[in-house]
Amino acid sequence: MTMANEKKIDCVILGLLSHEELTGYEIKKRMDTTLKYFWSASYGSIYPALSDLVNRGLATKREDKENKRNKLIYTITDGGRNYLKKWLTLPVEKDELRYETLLKLFFGNEQDIEQVLSHIKLFEEKIKKELPYLLGAEKVLKDCLDDDIAHKYYLLTVTFGLKTYRTYLEWCEEAKKFLMENGE
Repeated sequence: MTMANEKKIDCVILGLLSHEELTGYEIKKRMDTTLKYFWSASYGSIYPALSDLVNRGLATKREDKENKRNKLIYTITDGGRNYLKKWLTLPVEKDELRYETLLKLFFGNEQDIEQVLSHIKLFEEKIKKELPYLLGAEKVLKDCLDDDIAHKYYLLTVTFGLKTYRTYLEWCEEAKKFLMENGE
């Protein structure tokens, strides 16, 4: 198995399904909350991937009879779990970091310095807004670390996020100071 012919979205979905049965909507919600610091996907990629996973026998779907809205609930199969485990052993293909703030900063010579500072300040505000969520997640995970083996791995990703965000805030201060001292 090589990632050249694999879709990472499949593995993300299988990973989520390895924890619990989920609807497509719930998968999207998990991506928008739990995974948002390092992965994202649209409904437009989630639902086709779910259909493909079912067709390939890596997941099953069933209708929720207790719900009037005909929700489809997806479950990982043994084959899906094996597929996920195999993917987890492969080397990481490429870790990507993409920030529009940095892209705009790179072309800062084409902007007024106040606009550049504004981009940095907005980035800083965004990071400051996210920190309480990560700190809360860290506390919850530390309090229930022994409840589930998965919690230690969740905690590692939260710790990474906290260290990264704190470094971003340091950089924001340094960048603002640098621009103020070396402005045009």
